[in-house]
Amino acid sequence: MDIVIIGAGDIGFSLAKRLAYEKHNISIIESNTERFKFVEQALDAQVLFGHGADFKLLKQAGIKDADLLIAVSDQDEVNLIAAMAAKQAGCKKTLARVSNPQYLNEKAYLKPGTLGIDLVIHPESIVAKGAVRLLKQSAASDIIEFAEGKMVLLGVHLDASCPVLRTKLKDIVVQYSHFPFRITAIQRKDFTKIPCGDDLLMPNDHIFVVLARKHISDFLKIIGKENTSLERIMILGGGQIGYLIAEELEDEHQVKIVESNMEKSYTLAEKLDRSMVIRGDGRDINLLALEGIIDMDAFIAVTGDDETNIITCLMAKHLRVPRIISLINKPDYAPIIPTIGIDAFISKQSLVVSGILKFIRQGEVVSIASIPGVEAEIIELIAQPESKITKNPLFKIDFPQNALLGGVIRNDEIIIPTGQTQIQAGDKVVVFVLPGAIKKVEKFFS
Repeated sequence: MDIVIIGAGDIGFSLAKRLAYEKHNISIIESNTERFKFVEQALDAQVLFGHGADFKLLKQAGIKDADLLIAVSDQDEVNLIAAMAAKQAGCKKTLARVSNPQYLNEKAYLKPGTLGIDLVIHPESIVAKGAVRLLKQSAASDIIEFAEGKMVLLGVHLDASCPVLRTKLKDIVVQYSHFPFRITAIQRKDFTKIPCGDDLLMPNDHIFVVLARKHISDFLKIIGKENTSLERIMILGGGQIGYLIAEELEDEHQVKIVESNMEKSYTLAEKLDRSMVIRGDGRDINLLALEGIIDMDAFIAVTGDDETNIITCLMAKHLRVPRIISLINKPDYAPIIPTIGIDAFISKQSLVVSGILKFIRQGEVVSIASIPGVEAEIIELIAQPESKITKNPLFKIDFPQNALLGGVIRNDEIIIPTGQTQIQAGDKVVVFVLPGAIKKVEKFFS
């Protein structure tokens, strides 16, 4: 595909890097001088300097014949105008990122459809939903939903007390055969492995398991964990993400939200019905103690500053708050977060890039997701009639080594596949796959 990207920030750069790796033709427009120079050297792509809505630059980038324009700069108006201009110029599909939620309001005068924009994404809403999912599954470090939430991919860390350590995966499956599940990947230090039956689980492994949502508690018992009720939640950061999380939780939880900006604090107090708004510096441990952080069941830091989020989460850890979650904007921080005692983290970059990749790969691909710090993707595909994956039982199919079928959704039935399983046309199949095998996997389903 010929793809034009407006904005080479963390989201735009990560997306361009992924798409260039998949051999798409990429053109990027970036207005920041330092960022432009960095991206020009770092990527094998056409990089142009200037305003993202400059029609001459769009023309130079090849927008007339482009298959897709992705406008993800940090300026809403630039993104919207660029997407509109691209559509008028002949670009087949357009996507725009917005930070102002008013553009998503159903009663707004300007709507994506009327502007000729195929998809508008609001990163803050995506992040807030991800945070709420993690708060509701307190034992998980990651949770990704498939089949409208009926099937999930659960990420969990194994500690030294896990009852099934140093046990072969095939023996675990046999021992706990009363419900189906599939361990699709093991992350050990910086290495991600697609496992086989003879692999062992070791202390500090980060494992990813596919199973029906109704069996989450059963699997957690196997590894010595359990979900606990989180009634009292403290949120640091009263921006859009913090507000959306509080709005979602306040009807069923006791929510306190800490914000240092006076104007934002007053606005939050007016918009939230039941949450307590505290104005102050969340890095002040005395303030947090005064406001009862030691009585909290969960602490989640979602300010725009990664260092503030990490430091305050470590303070909450020191005060023995049971569940701690941090927002991470810089992808370089992702690998270190699990090693410093933070239970889980959410990555705006990862969540938004996954949403955009799903849009790009429409067709056989139902959804696509990635996990921060893990070099793999989780893809939900639909098996097409006469596709290679439907020809034989799985044990007779030479499926790529760096990929594993995790689950199958057939009508309303959840199936954890074995070698005897035969995929049928119309089945939705969840596959855990390392980057080098993505194209090979997709060919099996097309």
